[in-house]
Amino acid sequence: MTLTYDLYWSFRSPYSYMIMHRLTALEREYDVVCNVRPVYPLAVRTPEFFDTRDPLWFSYFFADIHREAQFLGLPFRWPRPDPVYMDMATRTYPKEQPHIYRLTQMGALAAEQGKGLAFLDEVSKTIWGGTVDDWHLGDHIAQATARAGLDPAAFAAKVDAESERLDAVIEASQVAQRAAGHYGVPMIAFNGEPFFGQDRFDQFKWRLEQQGLTAR
Repeated sequence: MTLTYDLYWSFRSPYSYMIMHRLTALEREYDVVCNVRPVYPLAVRTPEFFDTRDPLWFSYFFADIHREAQFLGLPFRWPRPDPVYMDMATRTYPKEQPHIYRLTQMGALAAEQGKGLAFLDEVSKTIWGGTVDDWHLGDHIAQATARAGLDPAAFAAKVDAESERLDAVIEASQVAQRAAGHYGVPMIAFNGEPFFGQDRFDQFKWRLEQQGLTAR
């Protein structure tokens, strides 16, 4: 029996990037299917979340993401540019964002076209993998789209034409995410149980095995 799970995931989350190689390998090797549900990052949804963080939250976060990437053997660098724009003068996140809305809409459309996991994997490696400067310029995202098995021109045109509908799809995913048990990413929901964080992958797989996970 094919097992399915929901994946709530953000293009601005380094930990979302760090779980992708395990999720793609899982689906390649086992009879399991991911229902990809991209969501907007907290910096866009609830920017006030960061206003109340202790300074140690930020210093630990930045130390941990580099350590975790090294531990997992993943190439990593904070994106250039950041997928979420911050006004450095005011230290706030403007409502108008040049990148994250369209990226997330692209992820939602890729999921609808059956290429969600591949698209998230290819684009996140482009953004977070440390080898691409100015990932938002030129054909970097188009090339990642093609590697995910989608036609870049047709796909981009459909995102542009259906941006409002896709935004509603993302909003529905954000509501479903909270109903499933958490607000952060990456979050997996399986059999009514939330698994928040890339470091919960082994527990998630353990649950799959309990439910009869079989090799392909």
